[in-house]
Amino acid sequence: MQLRKDTVALGWQGSGGPSLDQQIVAGIATKEFYLGTFGLDPRPSNFSDFDDPASSYLSNLKQRSLIPSLTWGYTAGNQYRLNKVLGSLTLGGYDSSRFITNDVSFAFNEIDARDLTVDIEKVTMTADEISQNLLSTSIAAFVDSTVPYIYLPVEVCEKFEAAFGLTWNNEVQAYLVNDSLHEKLKTQNASVTFTLGTLKTNSTVDISLPYSAFDLVADYPLMPNKTRYFPLVRAANDSQYTLGRTFLQEAYVVADYERRNFSISQCDWSPSRGQNIVAIAPLSQTVTPAAHSHHISAGAIAGIVIGGSVALIFLLLAIYLLARKGLATLATKDGQGRTELDADTIPRSEMGDTFFKYELDGTQHLGAELDGRKHIRYEIEGSRDWVPELPAQVNIMNELPA
Repeated sequence: MQLRKDTVALGWQGSGGPSLDQQIVAGIATKEFYLGTFGLDPRPSNFSDFDDPASSYLSNLKQRSLIPSLTWGYTAGNQYRLNKVLGSLTLGGYDSSRFITNDVSFAFNEIDARDLTVDIEKVTMTADEISQNLLSTSIAAFVDSTVPYIYLPVEVCEKFEAAFGLTWNNEVQAYLVNDSLHEKLKTQNASVTFTLGTLKTNSTVDISLPYSAFDLVADYPLMPNKTRYFPLVRAANDSQYTLGRTFLQEAYVVADYERRNFSISQCDWSPSRGQNIVAIAPLSQTVTPAAHSHHISAGAIAGIVIGGSVALIFLLLAIYLLARKGLATLATKDGQGRTELDADTIPRSEMGDTFFKYELDGTQHLGAELDGRKHIRYEIEGSRDWVPELPAQVNIMNELPA
């Protein structure tokens, strides 16, 4: 693995997106990763010692007054609604047209590497107007956009198996779906609702996923031929309970790293709603420093909006960076590329072991990727089209919906 500094721009060349020089870029010489990741955590990284941290891209945007705050709003988009829906990422704010507001606010987890942790109170499967609960007791799960799957306890997965007629494939460690089962599930048209809550309040929010959200297809190089699969994975232990991009097809997340809280809302699919970008003011401009309020001054700066898949953006960015010459190498480390679930070990980051660390991250290293099994497959994009979202105007709201 090599770490380098280079100019990193968001969006297509000439699109007007922000461009920052001297940004950290990591590269791995492996064929096992087809998509890269674009980090949204504002905490700095340390490559030698804690006295020389490298600022994150999000922090650098704020330092240069390109965004008003260390915040972002995100939904993964999907391939089954409204003739395909692009993902949406807003830096320094959120797009209020993308979700249905609610009054539930989640505090960040004390473990920084699992900051976006929620309590799943219920998992309800509904088909033919009949509902059944698939979760006997509440669990804490990490919301993670770097993995496509939903990781749940084995006993919960077994209830999914009974409800959907799924069979676990030990060879590929996934739920493969053949044509006959696929047609049956399409006809059944069941939905799965995740009821999320927080230990500090009794408030909950429901995020409902249609069967279409679970109807994914893997292709080469993940499978020799196109193969349908159900993106549910048996978690090895409670540290792996995760709501990945499958969940984020129908959920919109607004994360505020300055106030250390976040919200999750059901996506709004009303075709008539136009884009409405709302900036979030920095903590220093908050009128009332309440944990669940985000007051915004009239002079707040508009957030930067990025349309399409963040992973695809970074893939194109990586191709551009690798083509450049004369980059200053910060560090070089011998390492092997790993699949998302590569070995029966503790969770690791996608880049490897403890080489990447946040500043003052404590004694325990928890990564975004989840290990435990071999040959678990990535999510395959249905489209490579990308269109930048550039708002014509910015509307400032007085308060961020929780």
